[in-house]
Amino acid sequence: MKELIIGVNDAGQRLDRFLTKNMPNLPQSLLNKYIRKKRIKINGKRAENSSRLSVGDRLTLYINDEFFEKKEKEYDFMKAGGNLAEYIVYEDENILILNKKQGLLSHPDESEYIDTLIGRVKRYLFEKGEFDPSEEQSFTPSLANRIDRNTAGMVIAAKNAEALRILNQKIKDREIKKYYLCIVIGKMKKSEDTLTAFLTKDEKNNKVHISSRQTENSKAIRTAYKVLKENDDYSLLEIDLLTGRTHQIRAHLASIGHPILGDGKYGTNELNKKSGLKKQCLCSYKLGFRFTSEAGILSYLDGKTFELENVWFKDGFDDLNAHG
Repeated sequence: MKELIIGVNDAGQRLDRFLTKNMPNLPQSLLNKYIRKKRIKINGKRAENSSRLSVGDRLTLYINDEFFEKKEKEYDFMKAGGNLAEYIVYEDENILILNKKQGLLSHPDESEYIDTLIGRVKRYLFEKGEFDPSEEQSFTPSLANRIDRNTAGMVIAAKNAEALRILNQKIKDREIKKYYLCIVIGKMKKSEDTLTAFLTKDEKNNKVHISSRQTENSKAIRTAYKVLKENDDYSLLEIDLLTGRTHQIRAHLASIGHPILGDGKYGTNELNKKSGLKKQCLCSYKLGFRFTSEAGILSYLDGKTFELENVWFKDGFDDLNAHG
């Protein structure tokens, strides 16, 4: 028999989801059976899969020891880069707003498992004494949004479970506005517009396809832009991301004949080389918190805007042309 006491970062979850995180070695079918057979109880009483956990709840688990994951004493995230401090735009007891650099993954993938933005966040908080995996039962610091490896800019990280739940909901409800800067090839037909289309993911090739018509697996996308500056060859745009799909900005603008400068996947290498720039000119540069519903412990963020002061390609736009 094992006993667990529910802490702040575990509260609010369904019992079955909490146990799945806490005991990844326990098959779902067996978990369901143990709950049904009353081998898992909350405060000494029968529990259901959907039972919601509260702070201070006592779980008693009559389960074999083999299903309890042993906590690591050496953590992979300690091998991640240790320079997160230079990325911090804003920090308080609940969140971090970070300026992710180009080339750094937000999360692990098949090419890199250790040195990612979330790995650096965990190392930073561990070294500060704000996160200790051995004291957590199901929570780990997490990113509320992500951006592509070769896109720079602001990402929000949650330090606790309640902050993460609120951020996820606010992003879903579009109460956190995300703005991007980019340079595209060519002059736009309109000074501002809202583009609509349908996006289909190609998982095998890590690419997306844009169409004017909806297909079985496509999702609707909306991308608003405003021209800030332009010359004969390029346009500097501010993008209001109205839907947040994979590679949306890059693929959507490329589909109308204005790929992002430096984008090797959706752009044209020949045109990219003419500019002399070797990096993708896309940056998530501004976040606006505009809450229209209760925000709990993050209510103090309502009305705040965070903006990057220096975006490397913005300042050099006036000197940029395709003819050198």
